[in-house]
Amino acid sequence: MLALRLVPKVYYFETFKEFHQEFNVGKRDVILTNKWLYEPYVQPLGIETNVVYQENYGMGEPSDEMMDGIYKEMSQYDYDRIIAFGGGTILDICKVLALKYPGKVLDLYTGAAAPVKEKTLIAVPTTCGTGSEVTNVAIAELKSLHTKKGIAVDQTYADVAVLIPETMKGLPYKVFVTSSIDALIHAIESYLSPKASPFTEMYSLEAIRMIMDGYKEIVAKGEDERFKYMKEFLLASNYAGIAFGNAGCAAVHALSYSIGGAFHVPHGEANYQFFTEVFKMYKRKDPDGKLASCDKILADALGCDPKGDVYGELEAFLNKLIVKKPLREYGMVEAQIDEFTEMTIANQQRLLANNYVFLEKEEIREIFANLY
Repeated sequence: MLALRLVPKVYYFETFKEFHQEFNVGKRDVILTNKWLYEPYVQPLGIETNVVYQENYGMGEPSDEMMDGIYKEMSQYDYDRIIAFGGGTILDICKVLALKYPGKVLDLYTGAAAPVKEKTLIAVPTTCGTGSEVTNVAIAELKSLHTKKGIAVDQTYADVAVLIPETMKGLPYKVFVTSSIDALIHAIESYLSPKASPFTEMYSLEAIRMIMDGYKEIVAKGEDERFKYMKEFLLASNYAGIAFGNAGCAAVHALSYSIGGAFHVPHGEANYQFFTEVFKMYKRKDPDGKLASCDKILADALGCDPKGDVYGELEAFLNKLIVKKPLREYGMVEAQIDEFTEMTIANQQRLLANNYVFLEKEEIREIFANLY
């Protein structure tokens, strides 16, 4: 069994200026970013390069229509490298933008066009959640199909991943929490995955420790405490990305795509809604397998009994950071319990294959019903 694969070269710099000095950003590059990132970090350096703002094509999660528009703007430039400077949306978009354009992005997601790598991709994340800089997963909302789908092929790996804690200073509190909870979920799901190895477990466990340690400080001292731990959260996100990029994510992600696609719920927030409920189901089905060691890790961090309601305790703890909501508050109606169950089973087998234990259709339905 392949134990670990890390495709991008990973660089670390304290500042964007240090990154520029080593990579010599210039006229043969296109930076896809947001204006609120470009102005404080790139503009003061006087770099002569080509810039495209993602927000000109819509906000929120990536979509095929958004990527089609950005492809067309980028086509006016003569460039060799794409620099993805932003959150998970920008990184996922650029994984696709680095491919040869088939005329419409939808064809890449449906398999009508083969992915062919055309440009060098440098991924610079500015959030602490997706770990997208070290994975080959590129998720998009396919507007005409009313669903979310992912590409995960060798051609969608970045060539270089660059970690710069300075660029996370302006991260709003809610985005920080939902993105870092996403990283925590990556770490825990990959730890329990049947594809986990001793190498991926090492990254998973360190990510869990770093995130939970940081959370405890924030809960104790207030939300501004997070600024002292940006380096730790960025590294933890990267470690979790390495782990799930090799071992995969599972049911939490699989179920969350339903509300992400239907109600445009940001990825990390959507995962948060399903996190503890999925794990309560796992514990009901098989409390004595590898989940028991996961229970112990989390119980030690929370100071609770590993034989008790660990995931109830975890939910109560995370609610001190950001309050979880019933799915109906996003617009879900009762009839969608069955609809989303069927959709998850039909479209998310790639993720469900990584479950700690197999979930029956009625068990998936029960999770939706409990959260409704």
